[in-house]
Amino acid sequence: MNRTLAIFKREFAAYFGSPLAYTVTTFFLVLLGLLFFFGGLYQIVGRPFYMPRVVAVDNMFNASQLLFLLLIPALTMRLFAEERRSGTLELLTTLPVRDIEIVMGKYLAAFGYVVFVLLLTLVYPIYVSTLGNLDWGAVTAGYVGLGLVALATLAIGVFASSITQHQVLAFVVAVAITFPFYLLHMVSFQFGVGAGNVLNFLAFRPHFDGIARGVIDTGDMCYFLGVSAIFLFLAHRLLGGRRWR
Repeated sequence: MNRTLAIFKREFAAYFGSPLAYTVTTFFLVLLGLLFFFGGLYQIVGRPFYMPRVVAVDNMFNASQLLFLLLIPALTMRLFAEERRSGTLELLTTLPVRDIEIVMGKYLAAFGYVVFVLLLTLVYPIYVSTLGNLDWGAVTAGYVGLGLVALATLAIGVFASSITQHQVLAFVVAVAITFPFYLLHMVSFQFGVGAGNVLNFLAFRPHFDGIARGVIDTGDMCYFLGVSAIFLFLAHRLLGGRRWR
């Protein structure tokens, strides 16, 4: 655990010294802000004049998921690819640290940085709450859902970074793997009931929607944690194979 924590601290601090991380974060926040104020990412629900106005930010969470498709692969592409290109990965694997500790340390550091970015987006629901009654329980559930989506997407990004020494290729592979998970629910109806249900189950959005409604279903949570575990296991096996060679 101490070695995992040491790697976490090293990688987490590296994000705040990385121009790429600042650039990607700025792009995410600016684009989300533009969509928020000009793209109608918040809703004002009409009510009779004698009842308080109700507001919601559901669309903001949906847009954030799509932006994750670019943000997270950009944040994870350097984790192993850069270490392999510079030769420091071989040095790291010769230290008295297990492969799983390396993978988890880097993975948790990336998740910690995504949480930091999500905290910056709190300004939007706070602003909307000044326009009417905002259900903060639903907002909290939405952020929990985003966190779970981030965990799964980050695991895919870590796996993609572990298979190559080229950051751009790692980014492309991560996007290519993640893309179907974000869009399968949109085409599932075209494949009939059986296959359609399978595709719908594999998509992120239906599981996110269940959590965002305020129903913290263990099935939805296990889905995201399961996807994360699969890709982290694959990254761990790749790292272990290289250590053996």
